Amino acid sequence: MSLSRRQLFGLSGGIVSGVALTACGIAMTSPGGSTGTLLTSSVPLPRPFSTDLPRLTPLRPDRDGRARVTARRKGVEILPGRTTEIAGYDGLFPGPTIEATKGAPLHLTVANELDVPIVNHLHGGVVPPEHDGYPTDFVQPSASRVYEYPLDQRAATLWYHDHAMDLTGPNVYAGMAGAFVLRDPAEEDLGLPREERELTLVITDRSFGDDAELVYPVTDGVIDSRYHGGLLGDVMLVNGAPWPRTDVDAARYRLRILNACNARRLELALDPGGDLVQVGTDLGLMTRPHRRSTLTLAPAERADVVVDFSEHEVGSQVTLVNRLDDGAMGEVLRFDVARRAKDDSRVPSRLASIERLDPADVVVTRDFKLSLGARGQGHGSHGSSGGSTGSGSSGGGRDGSGGGNLAMWTVNDQPYRPGVDIARPRLGTLERWRFTTDVHHPVHAHLVGFQVEQDGAPVWKDTIDVGPTSRAEVLVPIEGYRGRYVLHCHNLEHEDRMMMADFSVV
Repeated sequence: MSLSRRQLFGLSGGIVSGVALTACGIAMTSPGGSTGTLLTSSVPLPRPFSTDLPRLTPLRPDRDGRARVTARRKGVEILPGRTTEIAGYDGLFPGPTIEATKGAPLHLTVANELDVPIVNHLHGGVVPPEHDGYPTDFVQPSASRVYEYPLDQRAATLWYHDHAMDLTGPNVYAGMAGAFVLRDPAEEDLGLPREERELTLVITDRSFGDDAELVYPVTDGVIDSRYHGGLLGDVMLVNGAPWPRTDVDAARYRLRILNACNARRLELALDPGGDLVQVGTDLGLMTRPHRRSTLTLAPAERADVVVDFSEHEVGSQVTLVNRLDDGAMGEVLRFDVARRAKDDSRVPSRLASIERLDPADVVVTRDFKLSLGARGQGHGSHGSSGGSTGSGSSGGGRDGSGGGNLAMWTVNDQPYRPGVDIARPRLGTLERWRFTTDVHHPVHAHLVGFQVEQDGAPVWKDTIDVGPTSRAEVLVPIEGYRGRYVLHCHNLEHEDRMMMADFSVV
């Protein structure tokens, strides 16, 4: 089919290998344990490690704590020698990396030069509800608004992305996402690698059409039913470059890794070997480092790791691989050990203090079931206003048109109903939340953090990877602000197809 100039994404005839799973009319394949279907590119793809790793563009607030980003379309080079139109913050893919300081409030102006409404969400932020990015709190075209971020929380690798109702998947796919590094000057005394030896790595997967355009299978605001389970690209991008490489010193490096894929899970490892020394999770440093041979990240999860390249000879190559896939999608990034260099960094045996919450203090236990609802399940008319940044088509599918006869992803057997609370926790209390699932669902809640046990110690996370037909249990201190927030699956195609629920802190 031909696409108008406003339509960034097109339909692709490519469909996939993998183990097929069919439920209520939605076909899914699951390569590498990812819930979703592979979309095949129709443009020739570059050889792995033929491009250089881009350094992300930093954005730091001014002395008054103000910063500004503008959502706009721009043609950028993602595949070598080709131009791809994206819709991104400041016309970058990914957007600029916002660097802020714990306890120093940020006043972030988001201007919208696109022709569709957008919503900005600081993922992992402890933010008042009116600034959190509720799915219908739109910034209209040709308008702007200031988001107030107190940043009175633990230092961590966060990220920001579009959160528009029904259209988060295509909008993030188009480029509406960026890293957000919240720093704490007190952490500098730990001696972890810094400055040129600290790399933020935003990992995504995308598919490309004949003209190197980003391909997302949506028509009139409704995703092709083959991809309701999740969209998997066939090009691995790191910081916006396909399968890049970079020179490193024979020294320690701190890698802040973000899985920014719509649906793809990653199991990262080093080839030909070596440890990933994990020092942090979604919401900041752990109590002590842990050596891992592999590291699994679901969409939206982050990990802070240290890699010591002095264990390898100068001239050697160390590849970051994804063991959940083979072939090209099993390759991520290659490090070329280029030179010997002085290294005064270290990984201390003690990193941070985390108070272990007492389960005896729990006042409420809540159960949340994430599953595919029945085919043709009814749902209210609350589609989004306007189209996606990608398609430019009108939103749809939530009023029963164009996709209402297809199954919805649900929380506690209910599709998303804006303004209807699934829970009303009390500020200042401790709750236990239990999640059960049918397939892989990375569960994320706005405002609150999850305390979970990892390697025998408590850690803080905002997204947890809940496996098929399993249950996960987390302790949730209800802290921050009163107001309405959302809980949802961070497989973005699940979220857009209504696997989301409101909760209000009272």
